[in-house]
Amino acid sequence: MAVSLSKGQKVDLTKGNPGLTKVLVGLGWDVNKYDGGADFDLDAAAFLTKDNDKVASDEDFVFYNNLKHKSGAVEHMGDNRTGEGEGDDEEIKIDLAKVPASVAKIAFTVTIDQAQERGQNFGQISNAYIRVVDVATNRELIRYDLGEDYSIETAVVVGELYRHGSDWKFNAIGSGFQGGLAALCRNFGVNV
Repeated sequence: MAVSLSKGQKVDLTKGNPGLTKVLVGLGWDVNKYDGGADFDLDAAAFLTKDNDKVASDEDFVFYNNLKHKSGAVEHMGDNRTGEGEGDDEEIKIDLAKVPASVAKIAFTVTIDQAQERGQNFGQISNAYIRVVDVATNRELIRYDLGEDYSIETAVVVGELYRHGSDWKFNAIGSGFQGGLAALCRNFGVNV
């Protein structure tokens, strides 16, 4: 059974799951009833950062226009432009054994594309979650449901995988940003 986390909670990922090397991070959401006339296009991304929470280069930003990290450790499975249907809306696969030693954390984010132009924010999103699945067994290991109201935010750092010695842990972050993807990129040191 998956460990269900609340905001700010941290949990061991690899220590309790010996031999775990490949995980899938699934992100999902639903759009509340909304009469703005434009579809919601939410985008998941991953930032591979050093200890200082900054990327070493722009190539350490994996998203819909850079689907695979040069190391092969992180791969975005593609952009879902509508969020329709059940289950994960976007997925990112991680091979923990291939993550470069210089990477201390992998932060997972969700942004709303063209949020300002469309008058959209995370207050209009419900049932948002992140989950970590063991690829070998398809077993959900960790789940974090974002129950909070993000009434003005257009981007959220949902959670992160981080190194703790030779192990990996997961941190449920749930930190909202205004300014969408550009604000997140600046936060993590990506040139915009």
